[in-house]
Amino acid sequence: MCGCGCGCGWRGTAEYRLDWALVGDRPLYEADVDLTGPLVDWTAHQSVVRDAAVPLPEPLAVHLAAMDGQLTDTAADALLAALRAAGVLEGIAARMGRTAAGALGDDGMSAEAVATELGTTRP
Repeated sequence: MCGCGCGCGWRGTAEYRLDWALVGDRPLYEADVDLTGPLVDWTAHQSVVRDAAVPLPEPLAVHLAAMDGQLTDTAADALLAALRAAGVLEGIAARMGRTAAGALGDDGMSAEAVATELGTTRP
């Protein structure tokens, strides 16, 4: 299992030790810590998890990417409108998540199987 607990089995290329006495309570980006290696490993890990997950249908993936661009543009011009849109999307996502999870449960798919198909583990 990887360090984040997603269950993918991926292992980064290195371990990164931190001197917490030098870091203290500061965020790592403020503590003069080189995060290049860990960020490269994390990006690779995210790619492994994404590749293992059930793929999105292409039309939906294209639509979501376009929506991301529209929201980014909206945030540049109208932050409150972007915030409202984010709230609307959260509501849609929560509703659809409940609907899909309920249907999968009704079909007899276990939580472990659902998690595996999504590239993660059951919480």
